[in-house]
Amino acid sequence: MNNKSLGGDFILVGFSDQPQLEKILFVGVLISYLLTLAGNTAIILVSCLDSVLHTPMYYFLTNLSFVDLCFSTSIVPQLLWNLHGPAKTITPTGCVIQLYVSLALGSTECVLLAVMAFDRYAAICRPLHYATVMHPRLCQALAGMAWLSGVGNTLIQGTITLRLPRCGNRRIYHFLCEVPAMIKLACVDIHANEVQLFMASLVLLLFPLVLILVSYGHIVQAVVRIKSAQTWHKALGTCGSHLLVVTLFYSTTIAIYIQPSSSYAHSQGKFITLFYTVVTPTLNPLIYTLRNKDVKGALKRLVRKDKHPGE
Repeated sequence: MNNKSLGGDFILVGFSDQPQLEKILFVGVLISYLLTLAGNTAIILVSCLDSVLHTPMYYFLTNLSFVDLCFSTSIVPQLLWNLHGPAKTITPTGCVIQLYVSLALGSTECVLLAVMAFDRYAAICRPLHYATVMHPRLCQALAGMAWLSGVGNTLIQGTITLRLPRCGNRRIYHFLCEVPAMIKLACVDIHANEVQLFMASLVLLLFPLVLILVSYGHIVQAVVRIKSAQTWHKALGTCGSHLLVVTLFYSTTIAIYIQPSSSYAHSQGKFITLFYTVVTPTLNPLIYTLRNKDVKGALKRLVRKDKHPGE
């Protein structure tokens, strides 16, 4: 790889220091991405086509599946290209698009998971008023707030990062254009940028997480008061999938964004990022379909309609 062939492209070092691992990762990431496309597309189609699922819970789940679908697509094709061949480059335009889009979608998911926790709180703690509380306009407003917060965060963080002088530095010690890796290219003191990124991460990661924990705290209190095994089972069925998704997403993103900056470039950080950018979007639809009777029932109804279109 010579400098002339690179032009002004960025070099994504990625996993090139472990070439024996790249072929294994390529196969694993490809399979995971195909499952992500199939699983999240299926949830979106089922939620839209089956009238039984036209509820706030599945409205937010559709938004989550769309976020995961786009989030994975903004990262994985470039990752597969770099894992497959000797070239580890990405064009400046491609890097900017990946930075803005992936950050917007990741930030949106943080808030959307908190919105889904509030929906579960309303369903279990305010069942008689649920339809009144979670009316369509409020659902649209909450989903819109999640998307706007994601777009707002990426416009601020992405623009600040891209305005830093790089003095010709093009080697990114990661497999994607992400803010913590990009600010390392700067040839000026980035301490203020790291502090600013840390504070933004606290707001967009920990604040929604606190709201989620508060919502589930109220849910546990409500269920404990009833002291019914059937109610416990129903609450677990209603909230179990969401809690599992929250655990997978927040545990990995917090490990990356709220940690000492000196440890970010280590290989451990790349594998953690690989988990929440590739694996988590694959697991989310599996978690919701395997644990959710409504989704499985809707899938069966749609399959029957396809087999018997005249009925």
